[in-house]
Amino acid sequence: MPHAFKATPDHPAVAYLVRLHADIGGRLLDNKKEASRLASSMLAVEHVIKLFDPDFNARTISARRRQKTNPWFKRGTLFREALGVLRTATGPLTVAEITAGVLGAKGIREATVKQRNGITAGIRSCLETNAGKTVQRAGEGVPMRWKLA
Repeated sequence: MPHAFKATPDHPAVAYLVRLHADIGGRLLDNKKEASRLASSMLAVEHVIKLFDPDFNARTISARRRQKTNPWFKRGTLFREALGVLRTATGPLTVAEITAGVLGAKGIREATVKQRNGITAGIRSCLETNAGKTVQRAGEGVPMRWKLA
C-alpha cells in the first residue's frame, strides 16, 4: 500500500508556506498602496475632464493595456531584418530558420522562449502581410517556406 501523505502542523513545509504567505501579503499591500495612488490620479483627471465637459460620462473610458515593446527591434525593423536574412539565404527558409537568423544577426543568445515566440509571431505576421509583394511562399507543405519575390 502506498505511503499516504499526512498534513500535520509540524510538517517542514508549513514554515516555508507561512513565509511565502507573508511575502505575498507584503507584495499585495504594496500593490494596494499603488492602486489607491493611481485611483486618486484617475479621479483628478476625471475632474479636469468635467471642467471641460460637465456632461461627460467617465465610465465610458475603458482601461488601456500597455503594450510591451520588444527590447531588440524597434517598430518596423523586424521585417527588414527578416528580409536581410532572406537575401543572404541560398534557398527558401521556414519562419523558425528566419527567426534564428535574425536573432543570430543581432547577436541575441539570451532570448527566453516567450521572447523567441513573440519574434517568431511578428515575423510570421509580416511575411503573411507582405506575401506576393516583397516575399512569396515557396512550394506547398508544412512548415511553410519563404523566399524573396
